[in-house]
Amino acid sequence: MSKSSFAETFRTDRWWLEPLLVLIGLSAFIIYSTWSAWQGQYYWWSGGSEGFGGYLSPFYSPPLFIKEGIPGTPPIWHAWFGPWPDWLYDFKYLPASPAWLILIFPLSFRFTCYYYRKAYYRAFTGAPPACAVGAIPRNNYKGETGLLVIQNLHRYTMYFAIVIIFILTYDAMLSFFNDGRFGVGVGSIVLLINPILLGAYTFGCHSFRHLVGGSINCFSCSKSSRVRYKGWRFVSFLNGKHQMFAWLSLFWVGFSDVYVRLVSMGFITDLNTWGV
Repeated sequence: MSKSSFAETFRTDRWWLEPLLVLIGLSAFIIYSTWSAWQGQYYWWSGGSEGFGGYLSPFYSPPLFIKEGIPGTPPIWHAWFGPWPDWLYDFKYLPASPAWLILIFPLSFRFTCYYYRKAYYRAFTGAPPACAVGAIPRNNYKGETGLLVIQNLHRYTMYFAIVIIFILTYDAMLSFFNDGRFGVGVGSIVLLINPILLGAYTFGCHSFRHLVGGSINCFSCSKSSRVRYKGWRFVSFLNGKHQMFAWLSLFWVGFSDVYVRLVSMGFITDLNTWGV
């Protein structure tokens, strides 16, 4: 039973630990990802090769446009739409960074995620900070007609997240080549794990679970519904571990960017079979 004042409770456990860790973890990711997106350089490594293959940071994938001549950027053939256009320079205070053009899509999926809603509501707004713990007093509550209207976009941002997983899977396959030669590097393994964890997180979300198994009154009434039932069972398994995959995928996508950046800047050497 919670009391009316903020953080008052009859609980005797360390209820404050989880929201504190969430606050620290999400704040660290937000600060680092913003800083990384602001750089616009050192998000690619290929050991000097201009041929097929290389490591691309997931923060910068897909590189819709590429500004040539900046250190640590992919060759121009990797850009989806070619060189960085002149009209984008209207943003005087932003560098020529592909990350600004695509990060809004995966971040909007996470921001509206059912688990993350609970996590950052508790950690950042104290609404409430934990079960049976007093919330920050509020005169008016507008969640149902205010913020939650935006949160309903989650079912649509899910499709963008799925597309990005396939793009990152292609990037992972690309990382097993260097100048057209097949091989394996530490970065290859790092970038391969990334879409696997992101896929486990995305395909275990509540919206995808409803997409697979929702609107069915009888799972055994037809062959198609039985197939959907098997899919729903698998998605439900992932959904039961949604919180774990949410944090693992968040950490790993950040770690992937850090690894590619450090290798591209020459701070660490990638161990690989290409000898570069």
